[in-house]
Amino acid sequence: MPSTGSQQHNIDTTTPPTTTTLPMATQTHSVDPRQQQSASYYTEETSGGKLTRKARDNPFFPIALTGFGCAALYGAYRFKHRGDMPVSLYLIQLRVASQGIAVGTLTLGMVYMLGKRLYNNYYNIPNDPK
Repeated sequence: MPSTGSQQHNIDTTTPPTTTTLPMATQTHSVDPRQQQSASYYTEETSGGKLTRKARDNPFFPIALTGFGCAALYGAYRFKHRGDMPVSLYLIQLRVASQGIAVGTLTLGMVYMLGKRLYNNYYNIPNDPK
């Protein structure tokens, strides 16, 4: 064969290429640490844990829940002495009063937190880290 300046490589086509196989014990599936961390990051949250988290995020939340519960208990206690008012109207008024207490308390809490943050920013006081 005439040579045109390129080298020829001798490739042996009679023997198949060899492959190395590892024993089954050493062939393990490795898990990416980021996937492992993200899988453990999302856990099921219990009701108590959710209430604790919300109380930590917004301290007026337990006060609002307490006010809502007190209004509901007072309404249940006063249910006997409602007079000639229909039950459905009494329950609607009780629901509106209970929700008004809860929403009003949360609104006051938000105004307080906003005022505190504005006051701290005006006087260059560092805010609480979250």
